Amino acid sequence: MTRRHVTFDCEGSLCAGTLDEAPGSTGLLIVSGGNELRSGAWNGQALLAARLAAAGIAVFRFDRRGVGDSEGANGGFRSSTADIGAALAAFRSEAPQITRVFAFGNCDGASALMLSQGMGCDVLVLSNPWTIESDGEEAPPPAAVRAHYAQRLKDPRSLLRVLTGKVSLSGLFASLRSALKPSPPPSSLAQEVAAGLARFNGPVTILLAGRDRTAQVFEAGWNKTDPRVQRCPGATHSYVESQDWLFEQVVGATKG
Repeated sequence: MTRRHVTFDCEGSLCAGTLDEAPGSTGLLIVSGGNELRSGAWNGQALLAARLAAAGIAVFRFDRRGVGDSEGANGGFRSSTADIGAALAAFRSEAPQITRVFAFGNCDGASALMLSQGMGCDVLVLSNPWTIESDGEEAPPPAAVRAHYAQRLKDPRSLLRVLTGKVSLSGLFASLRSALKPSPPPSSLAQEVAAGLARFNGPVTILLAGRDRTAQVFEAGWNKTDPRVQRCPGATHSYVESQDWLFEQVVGATKG
């Protein structure tokens, strides 16, 4: 496996990308979330890229404008459609043997792919899509609170903590009151990403980390019977403890 660093143009700004080469005709484009560098949290995206390349799948990662090694102004995920399109074009140019590209995005990287209707990719793997409107801390949705306490009630140690006074009863009752509230309607962003995804005609896999607040908020406003959703109950936002599960889901999507 060979890793190469490349540059490409996006509307006059010089952007940085990294290509993990592989001989196969299928390639993965990784779209980072937030202001995260192309290496990913805890170097997770770089490690995933190396593992996929060893399995015969070329991987292209990039910093959008204004992030990491890329020039230009950072307009956020809502303004990243051009960045995704330019990165995809660079990927196809640098790896001309690729005939099929699937994209993986986590957090608002997933939302960016949904808003851009896949931006010319053939398959989408969307992880913990960001659907929170406010910049502040989002309260957990009632459905997530109910799921949390249902899980806790299965653990004898949690019940023992309550009985021995190690849990604040006032806090517990406040959380239970929250759990009884009806789920709020989907945010306008949630409706936008749903509309964008509806215009994408290729296969889609939606990955949700069970311990992630972003995933919980997304799931609260999403179709609970959507067969495209795959859940990893013990995972956190970046799948630090669930790398094997993430790898298997991404590889599985290439065969869909």
